Amino acid sequence: MKELKVSELTKTYGEKTLFDHISFHIHDKDRIGLIGTNGTGKTSLLNILAGKDSGDGDIHAIQQPNDYQIGYLSQDQEFDPELTVVEAVFQGDTPIIQAVKNYELALLALTEDGLSESAQKKYAQAEERMNKEDAWTADTDAKIILQKLGIETLHKKIGELSGGQKKRVSLAQVLIESPDLLLLDEPTNHLDYEAINWLESYLNGYRGAILMVTHDRYFLDRVANRIFELSFGKLYEYKGNYEAYILAKSERERVELEQEDKRKQLYKQELEWMRAGVQARGTKQQARQDRFHDLKENLHQVNQKNQLEIDIATQRLGKKVLEIKNGSYSIEHKTILKDFDILIQAKDRIGITGKNGAGKSTLLNILAGRLTLDSGVYSIGETVRLAYYTQQNEAMDPSQRMISYLQEAAEQVQRTDGTSISVAELLEQFLFPRFMHGTIIGKLSGGEKRRLYLLKLLISQPNVLLLDEPTNDLDIDTLTILEDYIQSFKGAVIAVSHDRYFLDKTMDKLLVFQGDSQITTYFGSMSEYLLINKEKTKKTVKVEDKPIQSVEKKEKTKLTYMEQKEWTTIEADIGKLEEREAKLTEEMNHQGDDFTKLQQLQTELSAVEQELEEKMERWEYLSEFAEN
Repeated sequence: MKELKVSELTKTYGEKTLFDHISFHIHDKDRIGLIGTNGTGKTSLLNILAGKDSGDGDIHAIQQPNDYQIGYLSQDQEFDPELTVVEAVFQGDTPIIQAVKNYELALLALTEDGLSESAQKKYAQAEERMNKEDAWTADTDAKIILQKLGIETLHKKIGELSGGQKKRVSLAQVLIESPDLLLLDEPTNHLDYEAINWLESYLNGYRGAILMVTHDRYFLDRVANRIFELSFGKLYEYKGNYEAYILAKSERERVELEQEDKRKQLYKQELEWMRAGVQARGTKQQARQDRFHDLKENLHQVNQKNQLEIDIATQRLGKKVLEIKNGSYSIEHKTILKDFDILIQAKDRIGITGKNGAGKSTLLNILAGRLTLDSGVYSIGETVRLAYYTQQNEAMDPSQRMISYLQEAAEQVQRTDGTSISVAELLEQFLFPRFMHGTIIGKLSGGEKRRLYLLKLLISQPNVLLLDEPTNDLDIDTLTILEDYIQSFKGAVIAVSHDRYFLDKTMDKLLVFQGDSQITTYFGSMSEYLLINKEKTKKTVKVEDKPIQSVEKKEKTKLTYMEQKEWTTIEADIGKLEEREAKLTEEMNHQGDDFTKLQQLQTELSAVEQELEEKMERWEYLSEFAEN
């Protein structure tokens, strides 16, 4: 069994101690969620484990086997813009990955020019290497990963992709490499709910270990079996998923506060004793004096986070807020809106979700006045004060100090009860202690910059909030308070998000973008919508599968070139799946009462059974034409 050990790791950044002699182990099959407020060092820890950074002092703080492979999905991963997608996703240096890469490149060339002798020769050589390395299963797995993540344009250059597409390419690359340890920094960012659901299932069956930073609490609940929390330089470990972590953390903090309270009471008693009879100090018991000094040093050991609150008054909002009548909008020959109507009223909570690239952010930009409809009417109420939290921060001067950045918007802000609060006090409520207020923006982490940007928007006292993927870069503590604020907010909130937890907690109406200007309106929670949609999909598949296939059979008389290649290997693929199914069943019969292991095996068995069923259906289809 391979494992990674971290012993007494320390890391400081300026005045901040990120890690104060932290230690932990990562074993096979661990699914660890790494939690902490922005700026506590989550990404720094991933960078150190990936070898992109180092701790202070001891170079032996991290121990791992020589053949231990680590894959890292970072927030700012960059590819050469001239690489094609297929070149980027198969960058691993293992023989199997290289064989798959050469095969896919040869296949693309053959598809583009099937009559080229050069392309045919390269394809034959690539196919021979695939057989030699037994890389066909890896190729199939890679194609499934690419398909599920919505990566279809393998020939495109990286420089032609959007930011979200690049992130999905990065995720595909690290999954395809299948290392011993996956380090994932916000893996659900830029994924739609279907891809997130698939990723949950894939990671549950992953053979290695996983350490992930994510704001997605449902994702943590369904994938994690351990939680690491970074807080004030310390690392706390918890068994179980996110729900178990919440319960265990609450109990830990209760015990710590009780112990702190006892220390304070004892300190008061000892202080009175020390002050009594000062002239006779030399005759006092030395042990008791030593205990007093120990108590004094150990007071205030419990570091408590400030309660992050958003208590900012809202400007009065009239009946008329935002409205689009018969709105149409297209971009690059793609229709986003067609004869679209929407009326947004005060206290509306509208979540916008659906497929990537279908135009969700475009609608927000239209509502914010940054884009103009091709046709139709957009109107905005006279009393509306918009705040638009975009996916990218506004331009921030890296040399400007935090407090100066906020003072550009206001020196004092009115609370809901009519009193005023200073910008410095607001910074403290937003978990920026006073010693940080003079910090230049360039020294902040990405998450801290996002929190600062959100605070600046809110102190403008808006009555309509437009939020574009607000969960992507905010920590769970900040998200929890933002969600509570939205629930008590007096104005309207329209948010683009794929975060099911966030949508469930804050929104009561959904606009689901299906693509090609098809938008479904649903009144209810995101979880309810997904459940209903899943049931509808099952019924549709049962009714429509046979007619669709019968039409295809009438038109088709023989296998295509690619189907012929698939036909030559499909029986071997089915045999391997049947062997794996039998092996998993046997393992389950010998697990006894190890319910955690049983659950893992059951998840993997379900995936194998589903893949086997799909392969069998495919075999039946291909066999009809293979005989011709």
